[in-house]
Amino acid sequence: MNVEVAKFAQSSGSDSVTVDELNLVLDHHSFVPFYAQIVDHVRTLVTKNKLREGQVFCSEGDLARVLGISKMPVRQAFQKLRSEGLLVIAKGKRPVIGSGRVPWNFQQLRGFSEEMRRRGLVPSAQLLSLHLQEPELEVAQALKLRPGEQVYSVRRLRFVNTEPVAVVTSFLPARIFSGIEKQDLEKRSLYEIFERTYNRKVQWAEEVIGAITANPDDAKVLEAEQGNPLLLIKETTYDAQNIPIEYSISLLRGDRYTASVISIRQA
Repeated sequence: MNVEVAKFAQSSGSDSVTVDELNLVLDHHSFVPFYAQIVDHVRTLVTKNKLREGQVFCSEGDLARVLGISKMPVRQAFQKLRSEGLLVIAKGKRPVIGSGRVPWNFQQLRGFSEEMRRRGLVPSAQLLSLHLQEPELEVAQALKLRPGEQVYSVRRLRFVNTEPVAVVTSFLPARIFSGIEKQDLEKRSLYEIFERTYNRKVQWAEEVIGAITANPDDAKVLEAEQGNPLLLIKETTYDAQNIPIEYSISLLRGDRYTASVISIRQA
């Protein structure tokens, strides 16, 4: 088997990767692309705590040179690791091992599936429940419902790379989304259904971000420990006519997600 082994030495301080902490093997006979082999190896080292958050990692050029390959697959690997929160990359600085938490930028309105695919991850969903019901006051106010109007309650477990990361409960006005129970809510995103099936162009959303601890039910579904921190997001989504079409409550595992918000001071 034709393989190459990449070893590189950095300073021996505990805040940097040493020669003993990275032993990367590329298999030239494998059908797995070089970038994917690099990603899998680094991900495994982080999972096993052989690479720790805050440690300085090698540059693209260093890794490409030692492996004897071009920078392109290394750059692809770094982008993938960054999308998973495993590498923190700042301009002009060497990469640093991250926490594995995925930063969620709330200034970009994207559905869960769209955002994950943009990061090179594989999203999926499991439908936990779907009911037609009377809305609670919080839901009715958010969706500006009239007395007597009902909502669909759609509760789904969201996965990234087959790992459960979030429970999302969406409340949808029944007068707008009649028959939505006939849609494939596991394979299609809600935004896609809104826009392609119901001709409701998603325009903007308002989010309220908080934090809670996982109760026994949440912990069981998310395969987390009871009491672990969860990122709480309450979001109201509006269409192009400024009509609220969805109110959702999302619980995201705190060990996988952080909130990313950019603030600009006005003159």
